[in-house]
Amino acid sequence: MTCGAATVEFGVHTRRPRYPGRNPRAFHDKYKELNPDRYAAEVQKILASGKTPAGMHVPIMIDEVLRCLRPQPGEVAVDCTLGGGGHARAILEGLRPGGRLIGLDVDPLELPRAQAHLRSAGFGPDMFVARHSNFAGIAQALAAEGLATANVVIADLGVSSMQLDNPDRGFSYKGVGPLDMRMNPARGEPASALILRLSEADLADALDENADEPHAAIIARLLKAQPLPTTQAAERAVRVGLGEALPQLAKTDVKMSVRRTFQALRIAVNDEFAVLDALLRSLPHCLASGGRVAILTFHSGEDRRVKKSFQAGQRSGLYADVADDVIRATKDETFANRRASSAKLRWAIRAQY
Repeated sequence: MTCGAATVEFGVHTRRPRYPGRNPRAFHDKYKELNPDRYAAEVQKILASGKTPAGMHVPIMIDEVLRCLRPQPGEVAVDCTLGGGGHARAILEGLRPGGRLIGLDVDPLELPRAQAHLRSAGFGPDMFVARHSNFAGIAQALAAEGLATANVVIADLGVSSMQLDNPDRGFSYKGVGPLDMRMNPARGEPASALILRLSEADLADALDENADEPHAAIIARLLKAQPLPTTQAAERAVRVGLGEALPQLAKTDVKMSVRRTFQALRIAVNDEFAVLDALLRSLPHCLASGGRVAILTFHSGEDRRVKKSFQAGQRSGLYADVADDVIRATKDETFANRRASSAKLRWAIRAQY
C-alpha cells in the first residue's frame, strides 16, 4: 500500500530515497538522470545546460554522419559501435521501408539496453538485430545474417558516456571505482592487472604509442611503484608523482598527462588499435559497390589509422572517394555536448565493382 512518498508493506514503514540536492555528485545517486523516461524534464534541463546526463550517450554529429552515409530505403547498414543506439536510430529512419541494420557492440552490459531502446522506438527484428561482437567481426556478423556486404557502415570509436560515467566500470578517475576499463568485463584483464604484468619499459611504450605522452618513462615508473586497485589511486599516483618529479610543469599540463595516461591504459586493456586495424582491413570487402562508411575518432592515434587506410584504399582503387579533411562538430553542438569537441569524422565511398 502506498501513501504519498511513503510505502507501507507488512507493517514496515520506509520512505523513498531523498534526492541528494539538485545536482548530486555520486553517479548512483543521480536516479533522475538515470531514468530519462520518468524524469524527462530533469534530463532536458541538463541537456540544455550543455552537459550529458549520467548514463546517457548523446550521439555526435548526427546530421554530418547522415550526409556522409545517405542511407536509402531497402539498404543494409552496420553500426559497428551501437552504444546507446543514437546513430543507429537516425540511420534506421532512412532505411525505411525494407532496410535492415545490424548493431554490434562489445559491451554486454550496454547492448541489451540499446536493443530495448530501439525496439521501443518501433524497430522490430525485421529491421534491426543486435549482436555481441567487436567491430573486427563485421564480416562474420554480416554472414550470420546471410549477407556478404552492407551499403552503409558507421563506427563511433572510443568509450561511450555510459561507460565513462559509471564508476563501477573504472574508465574515469572522476569517481571512485576499480581500475578496470574493460569494455567487456567478462574478458581480458583489468588495467590494474595490466600495469602489474607489463614491464616498466613496455608500459612506457604503451603510454607513448597510445597517447603520445611526453613523460611516458616517468609515469610508467610511477604506475609500477605500488599496486593501484582504484581509479583515484592511479590518478593520484600520476598527478602527485609527476608534480614532484617535474615541479616546473603547470597544473594543466599535469592534468593532461593524467588524462592521456587513462586513455593509453584503456586502449591497451581493450587492444583498441589492433581491433581498429582489423576493421579497416575488412571494410573494403564488406562494403557493397558504392557503399559508404563514416568513422568518428577522438584522438590522433585513431585518426591517423583511419586517414592512412582510406588514402591507401583510394590509391589502390578500392575507394572511389575519401574525405580530404576531417569534419568537426559545429560550435553549437560543442556547446550543447562538450564531449563532441575532440571528435573527428572521416568518410569513404567504395568503388564500383
